[in-house]
Amino acid sequence: MFTAQGPTLRELAAQALSSIEHGYDLLAPKFDLTPFRTSDRLLDAVTGALRPLGPFGAGLDICCGTGAGMRVLRQVCRQRAVGVDFSAGMLAEATATVPPTADPPARPGTPAVSWVRADARALPFAPAFDLAVSFGAFGHFLPRERPLLFAQAYAALRPGGTFAFPAPAPPGPGSALYWKLLGFDVAMRVRNAVWRPRFVMYYRTFPLSGVLTDLRRAGFTVEMRPLTELGHLADGSPRLRLVVARKPAND
Repeated sequence: MFTAQGPTLRELAAQALSSIEHGYDLLAPKFDLTPFRTSDRLLDAVTGALRPLGPFGAGLDICCGTGAGMRVLRQVCRQRAVGVDFSAGMLAEATATVPPTADPPARPGTPAVSWVRADARALPFAPAFDLAVSFGAFGHFLPRERPLLFAQAYAALRPGGTFAFPAPAPPGPGSALYWKLLGFDVAMRVRNAVWRPRFVMYYRTFPLSGVLTDLRRAGFTVEMRPLTELGHLADGSPRLRLVVARKPAND
């Protein structure tokens, strides 16, 4: 699962016993050497799905981590691409990989890049973005926090803006993955019951039906786009879909 250059068991244990913010500060230097990094295949699939919906002017990657999602924003946005995260360590890695650039950018059609430290539940932005994306971060939010998270994304978008993120098909109880994710969530609940600070990371707290309901309540209209290049399940349905939530143009 991990390369020899990735985090050691001791380092992972230290992260797991920390808060979310401090845990990711600790993991940041080696995060891209773990299986948790968003794959280039997924990023490219999302880029391909977003291109027909654009072009976009300014883009925002919510909970950007080490900046993998910037690969998408730099291809579909023309003016500005911003990554936001509350881990200083993750932002340091993102900045080292993709340094901030001038605004306006030196090359027309290439977005200016910047990184901002902030909590996704309290984004410090006016409605200035045409596109917001997020990759692999929603397990760090409890179900009761989803309405606030989606409201913040909504508020950061201009009228007519798009909030998009990939959503995997949930594994059925007949698969090994189902039981692995269930076991992980049970272990995390036990850990948080007996240890402080809490480390919120769950795989089964982001059901698509509840997510779509919360997006609509936040004011979005929602559609699903299959990411067919990432494969299909045994019944022929796509393994992943792109959730495309739009803010009304008259808001």
